[in-house]
Amino acid sequence: TGAQQSATVANPASGASPDLLPHFQLEPEDVYIVKNKAVSLACRATPATQIYFKCNGEWVHQGDHVTQHSTDRSTGLPVMEVRIEVTRQQVEKIFGLEEYWCQCVAWSSSGTTKSQKAFVRIAYLRKNFEQEPTAREVSIEQGIVLPCRPPEGIPPAEVEWLRNEELVDPALDANVYVTPEHSLVLRQARLADTANYTCVAKNIVARRRSASAAITVYVNGGWSTWTQWSGCSTSCGRGWQKRSRTCTNPTPLNGGAFCEGQNVQKTACTTLCPVDGAWSEWSKWSECGAECTHWRSRECSEPAPRNGGRDCHGPELDTRNCTSELCTHAAPGAEDVALYVGLVAVAVCLVLLLLVGVLVYCRKKGGLDADVADSSILTAGFQPVSIKPSKADNPSLLTIQPDLSTTTMTYQGSLCPRQDGPAKLQLPNGHLLSPLGAGRHTLHHSSPAAEGADFVARLSTQSYFRSLPRGTNNMAYGTFNFLGGRLMIPNTGISLLIPPDAIPRGKIYEVYLTLHKQEEVRLPLAGCQTLLSPIVSCGPPGVLLTRPAILAMGHCVEASAENWSIRLKKQSCEGTWEDVLQLGTEPCTELYYCQLEAQACYVFTEQLGRFALVGESLSMAASKRLKLVLFAPAACPSLEYNIRVYCLSDTQDVLKEVIQLEKQLGGQLIGAPRVLHFKDTYHNLRLSIHDMPSSLWKSKLLASYQEIPFYHIWSGLQPFLHCTFTLERLSTSTCELACKIWVWQVEGDGQSFTVNFNIAKDTRFSDWLVPDEVGTPALVGPSAFKIPFLIRQKIISSLDPPGTRGADWRTLAQKLNLDSHLSFFASKASPTAMILNLWEARHFPNGNLSQLAAAVAEVGKQDGALFSEAEC
Repeated sequence: TGAQQSATVANPASGASPDLLPHFQLEPEDVYIVKNKAVSLACRATPATQIYFKCNGEWVHQGDHVTQHSTDRSTGLPVMEVRIEVTRQQVEKIFGLEEYWCQCVAWSSSGTTKSQKAFVRIAYLRKNFEQEPTAREVSIEQGIVLPCRPPEGIPPAEVEWLRNEELVDPALDANVYVTPEHSLVLRQARLADTANYTCVAKNIVARRRSASAAITVYVNGGWSTWTQWSGCSTSCGRGWQKRSRTCTNPTPLNGGAFCEGQNVQKTACTTLCPVDGAWSEWSKWSECGAECTHWRSRECSEPAPRNGGRDCHGPELDTRNCTSELCTHAAPGAEDVALYVGLVAVAVCLVLLLLVGVLVYCRKKGGLDADVADSSILTAGFQPVSIKPSKADNPSLLTIQPDLSTTTMTYQGSLCPRQDGPAKLQLPNGHLLSPLGAGRHTLHHSSPAAEGADFVARLSTQSYFRSLPRGTNNMAYGTFNFLGGRLMIPNTGISLLIPPDAIPRGKIYEVYLTLHKQEEVRLPLAGCQTLLSPIVSCGPPGVLLTRPAILAMGHCVEASAENWSIRLKKQSCEGTWEDVLQLGTEPCTELYYCQLEAQACYVFTEQLGRFALVGESLSMAASKRLKLVLFAPAACPSLEYNIRVYCLSDTQDVLKEVIQLEKQLGGQLIGAPRVLHFKDTYHNLRLSIHDMPSSLWKSKLLASYQEIPFYHIWSGLQPFLHCTFTLERLSTSTCELACKIWVWQVEGDGQSFTVNFNIAKDTRFSDWLVPDEVGTPALVGPSAFKIPFLIRQKIISSLDPPGTRGADWRTLAQKLNLDSHLSFFASKASPTAMILNLWEARHFPNGNLSQLAAAVAEVGKQDGALFSEAEC
């Protein structure tokens, strides 16, 4: 009994410390009984001789205690731990009277200590919600409150919300929050919020779900602006004209109200009728004149033409002989004959003086003929060069001096490019870049004697060209020497130009060019940075180049200095990416330079490596070009039919990869690709499908549109972003599909595709795509350049030195619209070579040589001494 237990615990053990009260190391805590499972209460105290539980004021029987004894290692004091179990029946005995509680009492020689009370409760959760959410239809941007009062339960239920069976997390969506009363609040309804919402209550006993509430967010239609008034319906008299507007600003969605009012307005108009002119009556005849004639006149004034009417036809003056043709005319006087003879004499004298002047001029210039035999190369079409010594008294003449200290080597093959047709231009004094023929030509250069004729011939002929290795479509490589060459990856816009003399003479490099897939190379981006170009490697890194190579690749930026900060990044040997150039500022080193054009950039680099163009937006007006491409299956054996809309960076390499992917999937292109300017406004890209014949097709899309998150597109690191519209035809005999697909970022600014085709007809890729490039990925030596080698050298030697009248490389840069890069060109040993290299990189293989010839000819006209032979 309780009295006996009190007497028992009143006699502590002899081994307890006589000076310390017990203190609890572990006290019992509140617990819940779930269903019929008993719960355990425990306490531990030191120093303690005895511990017992008291529940609701009564001592628990000694036999119900489970006791463990131990010793505290740090103090050496005895430690006692006691446990009891409490069953559901024990708690239910006092249910309704008071709450069931227990506490520990510990004894030592110094007295007793009581623990905190621990309450034991029976856990439950009722089935019915006190208040459930209800279905609603709300206008877009209107606030929504979904109430939820969970069922009664112990412990109280926690509440969470599901949207289309997916958990709603307010931490991930700032438009959503949950009140302390468990109501779900949507600050501003969006189209994407159209869904089924469910309130879920749960505790340790059970999990309850409310009935789902369907929320429909609708958009009321709004009128667009009126169009301009049409022209008047009649060209003469009273008619009408009209103007119209459409209910598309915005378009009503999800049952929203259609626009109220008229979509067409008409108004009356009056057009002045044209009046044709008519002659007045003839006037009276004039008196007979000295020449035996008289005249009469009339006017186009009855009526005069107006409002676009026709003028009168016929003469307004009539002349007649007034003496019945009996009047005679006097013969020309002697003074008229003398006048004519004098004029003829003066004309003959002027011609003789002109001939004498021309003869004197040509005799004075005759002594220069032997020296300027080659100067017409710049204006008369790059003729083959005759090497002649220049006169000592005329150092300004352009001639090529032979290197007499070296041997003369010959090689078999042409120094001209292997193109016909546009490569030839007829000018007054010759043709541009006329082929030197396929025979043997002599080339003087300063290479060591070890470079024999067979070595030069081997590197100059097409038989030495290399093609793509290992069957890859994204790589090209070749072996190059001082003659230079070019690497190209077909259908990507990516190429590497190695100019002549960029590789030191006597050395041979095997150079490669690789396009990387973005998932293979990790390019870290920070803040608002975005990838604007493909990631391209050229190598091997560390090779010695004496002149910059030019790497060409596409980009997708709409560049402007006020909207973008664009940087050229290069990966170091340690694998980190470094900024080597910021476009629009003076370069910190002469190793790199970049010419940025509308859709491509040209990187001058003396160090090969891995490069990428990265931009950081400076305002919300900054935009990238997206290429929108539609694909669908070429065959449709089932009722379902999928349309895939790709949103790609507008570069050739990404489009090439998608086309290859769709060919593997059996897809076909169903519309001409479109370009969309995607701005840094943090708005997602939205895609929707409309205007399908409901009697033939239906869409399986639950929401009114799909979205691609802004950051997925803006980073540029996910190359094949797309959305799929799954359609279902109601009959297998339906083959005609007609619909519209809209893609937009901001309302009213996007692209619309009108799809109208037969799904049973395989159109594939022939209708809207540019044909594949056909050519050799690696070109070595002169065949890689449009300008023949000897002509190139002639231009460089002529324009590199400062001209007497400014007729030098600066003027050529101005003629070619490259004068914004003068500081970079001037930092190089041969500015003219840099200009010609850039021209080659920009215009191969279809460049217009006539434009270059015209620019060079204009430079030549500014220096009379330089091009005197051409003028003759």
